[in-house]
Formats: sequence, C-alpha cells, structure tokens
Amino acid sequence: MLNPSDANATVDFAFCEFTLNANQLFANISYVDFVGALPISLTLQTANSGTQTVSGMPVDGIDRVAKKMRAQASKDGHPWDKLIVQHQGRNLRILAPTHGNAVQASFDSFFEPYIDEVWSHYHPSHGARCLRINTQAGPGVVDGAIDPNCDEIDIAGERFSKPTSADVLGCNSGPFATGASAARNAIIPRLAAAFARSTLLETDEHPSGPETFYRHERTNHYARVVHEVNVDGKGYAFAYDDVQPDGGADQSGKVEAGDPVLWTVSVGGKSAGAVAEGAGAAPDQEQQQQQQQRSQPVQGGGGHAEPTPPVDEGRHGKFGKLKGMAEKFFNK
Repeated sequence: MLNPSDANATVDFAFCEFTLNANQLFANISYVDFVGALPISLTLQTANSGTQTVSGMPVDGIDRVAKKMRAQASKDGHPWDKLIVQHQGRNLRILAPTHGNAVQASFDSFFEPYIDEVWSHYHPSHGARCLRINTQAGPGVVDGAIDPNCDEIDIAGERFSKPTSADVLGCNSGPFATGASAARNAIIPRLAAAFARSTLLETDEHPSGPETFYRHERTNHYARVVHEVNVDGKGYAFAYDDVQPDGGADQSGKVEAGDPVLWTVSVGGKSAGAVAEGAGAAPDQEQQQQQQQRSQPVQGGGGHAEPTPPVDEGRHGKFGKLKGMAEKFFNK
C-alpha cells in the first residue's frame, strides 16, 4: 500500500475486521490506514438483540473524500491532497495522514499551534479551568491541569507532556504510549481522542459528543471528512475513534453482539444495511441472490454465545484490539 514499487501497489482492495469467539462477534469497517475505492458495509442479525448495520461509503465515496481533501488543502495550505493515491487517472485510495511521509505529505508541525492553545487554556495563569476526564473505568472521573513547574498536564497524578503532531495522529506514541498504570491507560484513549478531534477548547468535559468534534481549524480533517462522507457517519478514522461518552452514539462503525446469527459483509456501496428492515434502499433481485449466496450463518451463533464481556479498558482503541487479538493467539 505504501511502497509504489511493490507489485501489488495498484491493486484495488478494502477490508473490514472481525473477532469471533465464545463471547461475541465484534466487527468494524476501518479507515485507520486508508479509504479504499471499494465501499464496505456491515449487517449483523442477532437472536434476541435486533439487527445492527454500518452503512459505509456510498458508491462514489472515495471521489467525494478526494474532493473534500483537495478543498481542505486549498483552504489551509497543508498537503491533504497529497494523500490521494491515483492509478490510471482514477482515485485508488486515500491514505490516512499517519502515512503521509510515504507520499511526501508531511504533517510534522500541523497540530503544534493547537497544542500550544490547549496548554495555555489549562494553565493556572489563565484562570482555574479544570480538565475533567471520565475514564469510564475504575478511576472514574479525574481532573487535570497544567503544572507550571514542569509544563505538563497533571491528570490524577499521571503526567502528560506536550504531544507532537505525530503523537496526535497516531495516538500510540509520546504521552499516549500505554504502560503499566491502569489509570493512565484509561486516560490515554479519552485524551488522545480529544486531541485528534480538537475538542479540548470546545469543552472541559471528556469524552464529549459529536457536536464538539473537528470544529477547530487544526484538526484531523481526514477523520472529519471520512465521517462526513460515510452514509451514516460511522467508521474508524483513527485509532481511538471508538471513544464516546457514556450512552453516546457510536462513531466507530462497529457491530457487536453475544448472540450473533448472521453477519453480512456487503461490497459496492449499494446494499448498505439492505437486509435490515427499513435500513437503506432495498437491493434488486439479483443483488439479493448474490447477497444470500455470500452470507453464511455465524458458527456458534443462534443465540447460544456467551454474553458480551465488559470492555477491557487497557485494550481500548484499534491498537488495543489488535494487541488483544495477538495475545490471545500467542497464548493458545
């Protein structure tokens, strides 16, 4: 994907991710690395908990994303347009800015002005503002502010230095690297998501709702555009895009259930959520036949799976999920 000399560099591909075990089926569409030309949507029918759908991109989704990325580049002068990879005159894929250096699109200093604003906002010399983070785990709601003695954010005794643009886009380096502290590991996803969505100047309470996302000029415009173009606004656009307030609407484009019966992956952008009652436009007869041929019951489903376990906060976000999958594999 990132090496133009690779024999498969011009292959048009897309993917979704899933985990199926004794407890649940969990699946999501992902744009953490790129937006592909092949739209993918998901439908999960369950025994007792209804039908879930993720609609994905429309048929011309990649072209809409490309248009918006070019518009953003024209507006702010940053290389959002260079993230567009073309082949034979058509848009093949659009890379996430974490891979910008592969196409000479550097965002090395992009977030720094915003980060400086955040530091000033929560500095004691500018008032008694308090950053409040609901860890949604054992530590509960914790407070934070800038410690003027070391220029770090102190959140419940955990100290976070200024992130760089690379830290904000990747969510797994610098102050966002996880470690042995359970409290810190619970704070990191909420803090990293707040930086990526540029919500730290919009509200002092985090996680916050979608009405606060991407409002600052220094924000992850790739993620903003991905959500704007997706039919239902859902999809993993960065590693912690599953962070949401308690009871808030999911942003990450996932389906999950402990009683799965039928999981359908639709490709092409015309049948998103088609098997769900009242969701999207119904496919024609040929599409229905093709969909039935592709769909197979989930093994071990039928309502006999164990209930979905509580979220392990140390595995929050895409990198955490992949880590958890690797651990399960190697510990067998």
